Amino acid sequence: MNTYAEKLDLIHWIAELQDISVLTQVRSIKENAPVISASEIISIEKGLSDFQQGRVQSHWQVKKRYEKWL
Repeated sequence: MNTYAEKLDLIHWIAELQDISVLTQVRSIKENAPVISASEIISIEKGLSDFQQGRVQSHWQVKKRYEKWL
């Protein structure tokens, strides 16, 4: 199912809901949803690209490199 179809499915489901506690939970999710900026998205995409291209270091390697500051 594509994103548009998922959204429509959720809209229809929410429109039919009678349980106020579920509606309250949905509202809470909406109000507390994190907002990701364009620069954060770019940063995440760069990190994923680095990972896919093998430009990564293990946690141990990073700890070793920066141990004098820790």
